[in-house]
Amino acid sequence: MNLTNKVAIVTGAAGGIGLACAQRLAAAGASVVLTDIDAARLEAARLQIAGPVATTICDVGSESAVAQAVQCALDRFGGLDIVVNNAGLMTFKPIAEQTEDDWLRILRVDLLGAVFFTRQAFLHMRTGGAIVNVASVHAIETEPLVAPYAAAKAALLSLTRSASIEGRERGIRVNAVLPGAIDTPMLWDNPNVKSGVEKIDKADVGTPDGIAAAVAWLASPDAAFVNGVALPVDGGRLARL
Repeated sequence: MNLTNKVAIVTGAAGGIGLACAQRLAAAGASVVLTDIDAARLEAARLQIAGPVATTICDVGSESAVAQAVQCALDRFGGLDIVVNNAGLMTFKPIAEQTEDDWLRILRVDLLGAVFFTRQAFLHMRTGGAIVNVASVHAIETEPLVAPYAAAKAALLSLTRSASIEGRERGIRVNAVLPGAIDTPMLWDNPNVKSGVEKIDKADVGTPDGIAAAVAWLASPDAAFVNGVALPVDGGRLARL
């Protein structure tokens, strides 16, 4: 896989899956712009990337902040070829306790962030570019207490399909990956996992690097004929649910 001369933006890149994606893209030769809302962790992540790298603070739920992040890529590296929409937020409440603010907080990060970056990509991405949306198996099968997250990830798959159709005439592919249980704080801090409501077999827990490998392939010319796909990367977990 060769991404030399490609420019990538990765959201939620300060750790976990986002950092692993940035490292994998950089290792393949891409120049990478890391975005996150946590300045200290973002700087620490930058030091873990080998190759041309830039960082920019970005609240993906703000369309103006997203536009500024894309402009950072254009100014620093002269173009844009890959966007990985990874930033995500998950909360745990029964539906009856979810307020309007609760819903909007999740939807702005988990769905609208990808919407805003897709719009900017369609305006600025070079022909042959790729968008990869990091969704979740929760888009297909879910559990109690995470309705806004599951709804946002399901909508993200619909956005992926629509954007893949509209992006085709621009020479831009749009695909999604659906991680299963991945060894990140989001998994182990999950109250459903801690309480045993959701039982996790350690054999079913993947690594951020495993997700990053799938993301990098979808973003690369090796996947040039892959468009509009929702790819589970879950060790077969969905097949058994």
